[in-house]
Amino acid sequence: MGRARAVGLFAAGMLASFAVAQDVEIALEAELASEIVAPMVVATADDAAQFGPRPTDPSRGQFIWAPGPPATGGGGAGYARWIVEIPKEDVYAIWGRVVAWDGNSDSFWVTVSPPDEDPNPQQSQDTHFRWSVTNGPDWHWDRIDQWLDAGTFLREWELPQGEVVITIWVREDATMLDALFITNNLSPDVALVNPRLPTDEEVEKQLGGLAVRPAGKLTTAWGQLKVR
Repeated sequence: MGRARAVGLFAAGMLASFAVAQDVEIALEAELASEIVAPMVVATADDAAQFGPRPTDPSRGQFIWAPGPPATGGGGAGYARWIVEIPKEDVYAIWGRVVAWDGNSDSFWVTVSPPDEDPNPQQSQDTHFRWSVTNGPDWHWDRIDQWLDAGTFLREWELPQGEVVITIWVREDATMLDALFITNNLSPDVALVNPRLPTDEEVEKQLGGLAVRPAGKLTTAWGQLKVR
């Protein structure tokens, strides 16, 4: 084998290994959260139309939100929580499929534990956990960011292998969430990341993980892992 060809094959192998290492996907339906606490509720596009412009139908017909018109207010209570099995220690980004009618209905609080330590950003008002959702009247993917007083920056989490808890907390009424996509592809370009909705198989696995909530414990809904 010629040296040039050997070097080429080695480089191709390194690129292939890098691609495999980077391609972790976990897709979750929002309404199949492990726990949903009011005023966060499961809703349909027709429910949203009672308060503002009707969005297109969400994935599988349902999404979650704190109902209300696109006006300043809300945010003091309510959340949705997912327990997710992370396949390997790495740095991850999270995308949400969202609708935000305007500047009064375009934010959540977000914590991922570990590593986040704040037990309740609704009480602390810590801007490190504030997600400024990109406005849009129909469903679109938006990467979770960190809306600080000094600017907005994309969030990344160094996640351990094993179980983590993702909590999306109500901050403003009328901000809508249809699905989550967790990946170690850290590109800010939605076209390069290509976040996707859960497949039928993934939804079945998420449904299969739901259980009656035992006293003092969370029910569990596992996101289906896809590693190429």
